[in-house]
Amino acid sequence: MAKTANINIRIDPETKTSAEELFSSFGITITDAINIFLRKAIMEGGLPFEMKQPRYNMETETAMKEARAIMKGQKKTKRYPDAHTLFEELDAEGDSE
Repeated sequence: MAKTANINIRIDPETKTSAEELFSSFGITITDAINIFLRKAIMEGGLPFEMKQPRYNMETETAMKEARAIMKGQKKTKRYPDAHTLFEELDAEGDSE
């Protein structure tokens, strides 16, 4: 029999249960899945999947694009001489609503 080594990990119970259900549908255990992951990572020389930034909802994506355009000077914004003037205008807008 091959020698084995133990790895202890902490994971929230819901994730563990979901993973167990998923892997059992393939006929494998979490241990099998982790072994597959580790072997694939070794073969790839890194993580066996592409790392990406999380996707945001449309409103957040739009706000981020607008912020980038402002930082690049592609979108003109109103300027204030100081924070006090900005807050006065914001307060006035709030009063008129």
